[in-house]
Amino acid sequence: MLIKTFIIGALFLFSFTSQKETVWVAIGDSITYLNDHPDETGNRVSKGYLSRVTAELPNLRYINQGHNGWKSSDIANKIEDLGLVKADVYTVFLGTNDWWGGRPVGNIDDYKNNTGTNSVFGSFRIIVDKIRQLNKEAKIVLITPMQRNDFVYLSDATNNAHGSYKDKNGQSLELFANAVIAIGKLENIPVIDLYHDPLLDLKHMVNFKRLKDPRSGKYVNYRYPTFTTIPFDPKNDEYPYPPKAINITYDGLHPSDKGNEIIAKKVINVIRQALP
Repeated sequence: MLIKTFIIGALFLFSFTSQKETVWVAIGDSITYLNDHPDETGNRVSKGYLSRVTAELPNLRYINQGHNGWKSSDIANKIEDLGLVKADVYTVFLGTNDWWGGRPVGNIDDYKNNTGTNSVFGSFRIIVDKIRQLNKEAKIVLITPMQRNDFVYLSDATNNAHGSYKDKNGQSLELFANAVIAIGKLENIPVIDLYHDPLLDLKHMVNFKRLKDPRSGKYVNYRYPTFTTIPFDPKNDEYPYPPKAINITYDGLHPSDKGNEIIAKKVINVIRQALP
């Protein structure tokens, strides 16, 4: 009886310890970067989407290659200097800074012909090529930029940007999302389409924006889209997103705990298929 118990225990221990670890490299911008820097969210975020994914998939280990404020061209231009390693899964979550930076989207021919970093399509080709160079068997997942409302940086309100309800440099953010979708279709790479998810649309970004009524000068909690017509003075007005304003994002752009949970669930569903 003792020997039988010992054998069963040994088999259980072996099966537990022999589970293969899967390595996930998450390439992205500040949305990815902030997972490991909650202090930079004013601790408004307790758990980013990377940590939420690996908590659900315990044999998965992430490597955070999120770079604050970077565009796809920044990643592509520095692709050999990032220290990217061979991994089993790579996610690429970029595009929102390309849009705000006024970079040209380009077209699918820029991707097909590998025309370089002058367009988003060309930049993504460099990134995908590098991943395949590292591991041609790796699972690649593309993530579209999510919609964004008026962004106001928590630590410096002079750092702000209007939402994707309005074009930037003659381009909609949706063009950038559709570029990612087109690349995925061409390459037969799965795409997590955050941009067109109704749970992540503009009206859900924040509960309200607290601004001064232009006539009375009193602060009012304006909802979207009304607040897009009310001026904000970053030097003299209070920060417009108090804690009660937090919904999908905590600052109009970066996901809150609620937003990160939505993203994580989608990533989990895709990565789970790549696990041994």
